Amino acid sequence: MTLFSPSRVLKNLFAATATAGLMFAAAGGAYAQNTPGVLRVSAIPDEAPTELQRKFKPLGDYLAKATGLKVEFTPVTDYAASVEGLINRKIDMVWFGGFTFVQANVRSKGQVTPLVQRAEDEKFRSVFITTNPAINGLADLKGKTLSFGSESSTSGHLMPRSFLLGAKINPDTDLKRIAFSGAHDATVAAVAGGKVDAGALNISVWEKLVEAKKVDPKAVRVFYTTPGYYDYNWTVRSDMNPALQKKITDAFLALDESTPEGKQILELQRATKFIPTKTANYGAIEAAARNAGLLK
Repeated sequence: MTLFSPSRVLKNLFAATATAGLMFAAAGGAYAQNTPGVLRVSAIPDEAPTELQRKFKPLGDYLAKATGLKVEFTPVTDYAASVEGLINRKIDMVWFGGFTFVQANVRSKGQVTPLVQRAEDEKFRSVFITTNPAINGLADLKGKTLSFGSESSTSGHLMPRSFLLGAKINPDTDLKRIAFSGAHDATVAAVAGGKVDAGALNISVWEKLVEAKKVDPKAVRVFYTTPGYYDYNWTVRSDMNPALQKKITDAFLALDESTPEGKQILELQRATKFIPTKTANYGAIEAAARNAGLLK
């Protein structure tokens, strides 16, 4: 985890994006060039790489049958790499958070298209957690230490920051120290290990860790849950063949928990079903990012 300075978020976000752009532009980079018959898919690294791979495998097999293409999952090292990979044509489809979608939309000048989101992403939420008995509300965070997830995370940074600002708490000046863990599960580990007084993460990962008994909710407890907001979606480049976009969209919309295959995929994606989405749904995320000084 790193100490925070008021200018570091913007500096790091744009430096990381620029660096990722150079990496993808270089010949012989980590991603294969456009390969006929292959659908290259990635996701923001908001969980451990092994977990992302585990979640994607059945979905990848399903999409391969639906599209007739070989589906390859390529992990990325950070959020900026997922944005640059898509807009520089090294990836065809990405599982974005709301903020990374907005970044990709701005960076590409509107040349990315969100296809679907989980029904749960219409009113997604973040949770603030702690082991400190003196912390029972956002106001109690003043003078304390707090961990966000990745700087580019919607549910692990942007929206928690936005709700803190709405509660008249400036994380940069009112807290003793803030840190960035890099991922939601790492935030929980930081709080449970006593490295920080509190942490903010997405509610889906929190509930999954509790259900898997990887965290004791009596020791690490939720003290604030945010109001709902739009979050994750599956996004493609706008120049993808419309027929392929429709095949992918239809495949997601056809997932049904009443079938063994649909049930497995939906459970792994922590979804009841997928629904269509559109760029306009993320206007509030973009406004929050600009208001917090995280997007120019």
